[in-house]
Amino acid sequence: MGSQGLATLDIPAATREKANVAPGNGGNGGYAVKRLTLTDFRCYRHQRLEADKGPVVLTGPNGAGKTNLLEGLSFLVPGRGLRGAKLSDVVRREEGREEGKGAPSGPWGVAASVHSPQGEVEIGTGFEAGRAGGRDKRIVRVDGQTVKSQAVLAEHLSALWLTPQMDRLFLEGPGSRRRFLDRLVFDSDPAHLGRVNAYEHAMRERMALLRANGDKAWVETLEDTMATRGVAVAAARLEATRRLGDQLKESTGAFPRAFPRASVEVAGTVEDWLREGPALAAEDKLRAALCARRANDAAEGRAAIGPHRSDLKVLHLGNGRPAELCSTGEQKALLVALVLGTAKMRAYEQGTAPLLLLDEIAAHLDEIRLEALFDEISGLGAQVWLTGTDAGLFAPLAGRAQFFAVNDGTITPQD
Repeated sequence: MGSQGLATLDIPAATREKANVAPGNGGNGGYAVKRLTLTDFRCYRHQRLEADKGPVVLTGPNGAGKTNLLEGLSFLVPGRGLRGAKLSDVVRREEGREEGKGAPSGPWGVAASVHSPQGEVEIGTGFEAGRAGGRDKRIVRVDGQTVKSQAVLAEHLSALWLTPQMDRLFLEGPGSRRRFLDRLVFDSDPAHLGRVNAYEHAMRERMALLRANGDKAWVETLEDTMATRGVAVAAARLEATRRLGDQLKESTGAFPRAFPRASVEVAGTVEDWLREGPALAAEDKLRAALCARRANDAAEGRAAIGPHRSDLKVLHLGNGRPAELCSTGEQKALLVALVLGTAKMRAYEQGTAPLLLLDEIAAHLDEIRLEALFDEISGLGAQVWLTGTDAGLFAPLAGRAQFFAVNDGTITPQD
């Protein structure tokens, strides 16, 4: 099976021509972590791992530390990692491995030597505990120099991930799907995270003022911020799902049924306004709606209209069912298609594939889908980190990936 085995993720010819790259080569290649060092992070006292640019397979029993290692990698990009944890939660405990038990060992750190489009770079992050009653502070360094904001990490590394907790994404509330979508958008548009944060901050401040019957002029200022940033958030989501949807509808290649063709769209009031007219008109409508609903929002304790209420809708084109009505295996296949599709879209549009972190990826994937997944990984041009309890499931990657055994917080290379 060649590099086009994951049929639903083939890039349309027009996109390939625009990016000036050939199918399967990933443009200029992908990001890769060549050396990873974890210090007092979760179950790791001090662990260093050397890797090449190809796939990395981590196998071992449950609780051995596989997911912890992926979480460490996920902290090398802006955000709170694949678990969404507080900075203090990931500190290694001297006694007991269970979260919250045992005395904390001290500040944690994650450092890596990264291959990026700009060349080799050393990046690292950790945290500094705040004083009593104060906030913990995240520290970020690039090539030994402390930088002001974690947002700088996006200039040197890009990453996407799938975890077992995300398997219920289509069955949970829209909040989880919005966060999932925003991570996909952020991968190709790092400024998106700043827009989301600015919108949510203004929304919280507005709510606090409404409850306190605060300064109306300041409420108007916050609503203006919500309107401009909120429409920008919705527009970025619409554009990302349009491009991704075009790709996911493709159906050529050796295994057209390994992963389902799918359509994706964002459902929401602001998105509907953008579909109907220009962004400035949508801003005016959102601004007016927020003003009109001040009393109701104050009484209900939330803003009823805005991109924070939007939802990601995914349709399985093979059987015509919404994702939430598909089987467990079909839902997992749809999730894999969305993440790999985003990675491949970036590779062709920007010439660089993101790092992929696939935790317990074999769950709910049958043999055909696993074979298609491994084939796609080999041709993507990205460094992919995979975990699982059964090393035998990853046997088809022999000769194409590095294998490590993880046991009780210790990582050992395997032949």
